[in-house]
Amino acid sequence: MKKPLLAVAAILLALTGLYPAHSETREQWIEIGARVHGAFGAFIPVGIRIGLDAKERLKADARGLSVTFYNGEKPPCPCVADGVMIATQASPGQGTLLISPEKAPPGMMAVVIIRNRKTGEGLKYTISDEWLPKILGWNKSGPADRFDAAMAAEGLFKSEPAP
Repeated sequence: MKKPLLAVAAILLALTGLYPAHSETREQWIEIGARVHGAFGAFIPVGIRIGLDAKERLKADARGLSVTFYNGEKPPCPCVADGVMIATQASPGQGTLLISPEKAPPGMMAVVIIRNRKTGEGLKYTISDEWLPKILGWNKSGPADRFDAAMAAEGLFKSEPAP
């Protein structure tokens, strides 16, 4: 009786490793974002969405991504970078998150280059300035609604292979 149960348990454990680990709930992302950034404003879930997309598409292990963030002229601070940081586990202390002193090109709210540290493969994410009023509008709602809006926003960013 014990052997079949152990076999089933082993199979279930093996299967859980086949899927990307997005085990954090919306509430957990909100809690982590608020703790790291100081509040859960609308820019944080934008960064989380980009970070999760990169992590999945680049098939990176935990702490396996490097991030370079270029802030645009209009946003008050590179808040999106904090969302990318918590989703990818990149950090300035590890040397895997860099806020560039260079600005994003005109018309861009942000440009984010994310690379798999093992393979070198990378993605370039751009967020147009056109999104700024809409994202700022999300701040009128609560944290859960901000998260949902960022996760569902069609065309929020463009991505392409990084140069």
